[in-house]
Amino acid sequence: MFHPTPAPAVVSRLSALQLGLILLVCVAAGLPGILAHYPQMTDYPAHLARWYIMIDNGHTPDLARYYAFRWVWSGNLGADLLIRPLAAVFGLEVAGRLLVITIPMLVAGGLFTVEWTLRRRIGVGALLALATVWSPALLMGFLNFELALAGALFAFALWVRMAGSRWREATFVPIGILVWVAHQSGWGVLGVMVFAYEWSRQGGSGVHPLMRLWRAGLATWPLWLPFLPTVLASQQAEGSFNYGKKPLLVKWSFWKGALRDRVRYIDYATTLLLLIAPLVALWFRRLDGRLAIGAVLILLLSLIVPRHLGGGDLADLRLIAVGLMLLALAIDWRPAWPLMWVAIGPFALRLAITSAVWTVHSANVAYMMKALDQIPRGARVAVAVREEVGLWAQPLYGHLGCYATLRRDALVNNHFAIPGVHMLTLTPAAWKWVDPSHRLYARAHRTVKLAKFKPAMEAEYLWYFGKYAPADLPPGARVIFRSKHSLLARLANSPQHR
Repeated sequence: MFHPTPAPAVVSRLSALQLGLILLVCVAAGLPGILAHYPQMTDYPAHLARWYIMIDNGHTPDLARYYAFRWVWSGNLGADLLIRPLAAVFGLEVAGRLLVITIPMLVAGGLFTVEWTLRRRIGVGALLALATVWSPALLMGFLNFELALAGALFAFALWVRMAGSRWREATFVPIGILVWVAHQSGWGVLGVMVFAYEWSRQGGSGVHPLMRLWRAGLATWPLWLPFLPTVLASQQAEGSFNYGKKPLLVKWSFWKGALRDRVRYIDYATTLLLLIAPLVALWFRRLDGRLAIGAVLILLLSLIVPRHLGGGDLADLRLIAVGLMLLALAIDWRPAWPLMWVAIGPFALRLAITSAVWTVHSANVAYMMKALDQIPRGARVAVAVREEVGLWAQPLYGHLGCYATLRRDALVNNHFAIPGVHMLTLTPAAWKWVDPSHRLYARAHRTVKLAKFKPAMEAEYLWYFGKYAPADLPPGARVIFRSKHSLLARLANSPQHR
């Protein structure tokens, strides 16, 4: 049975040393973005280019010829709303990097805030939960979702803090809307956390389980307002409720890669630790039901929710890491300091690996970007990316071609620009090629062939990224730039070629 962990009678305070250590850990969570000039999130360059087009608003002729941007209010706008004022102050690329640095800091801070609010001290739970901060969702660049997740953690802490206040319901109507606007999945996580908390509070009160269920569900009513637009948006978006091919196999692969980063067995070990440690805590009656029930519900939802939901991809995958996060956070144990340092070990190890990889690959990307000097403004660039089948490490080069849009106002084929799904779309003067037309799958040690690469038939330049050089190029292509894992070729369609 879950241990409810009643609030202590005496409210303690964080010492200056404890507060300093917590702030240091939160800052450390942003270390990959601090060290890497080019953030190595898979989708990040595509988001950066989309923001560039959004802010330009059709003023640049080349961009206006190729791209259209239509604002739609939805539950997926967190970073899109923040980037405009940040870019006005710092410039777009610096502003984007600030978001990459700040968002994991906020998620880490949210974990500490929740544990402190519930227990008035920091224990093993928050330190183990830190291992999920750099989840696959963050590594892929789901910035809106991660921002909403941070907001959900802080909002939940405020919900607990305001228990008994007559202003809590009125306060949480706008808070629920704000979290939903950042990302609807974060809003859903907040709703589950509040429901589980209210359910757990009634434990041992002699209330019939069905009545407990009713009361806990009804308590979440201040968060209900975005429910209708969420349903309407899901009905309108193309492929809004789709499990994809072989859903059971995909679900299993997502669970295996629940904390997928760079080193397979370290990621496996971390996942197992975050599953086993709460079971041990449950055995010793050290598992806090106010969080554990929500964690179990979210993990169950990850099995039920389809992969494609409301026009977004990997809706189920991102919930697995959140469930593990809350499950670890539910551990109610404050041991001696030596064991506390052990508990932070998984976070420190994963953070060190991610930071090192980002630093090295950022330097590689900086050299690759020299190819942009050879691309004229407004050019049509076919991007090809070799993706290795079965590779465990998160792919890093998938959307680097979008920098051609960002810096050269070029048309490229790896934007997220599907009509009815994304706010960014292509104009009739452009072409039909969007993500995933750039992806070329190959097994280990195999090269890819580009002689008949379809997007290149309508392009002036071909920009290739991959571990191995391609086996061939389109007829008439001339390589004008090459790095270890990339090349730029001028195609026969280019005016400068003739």
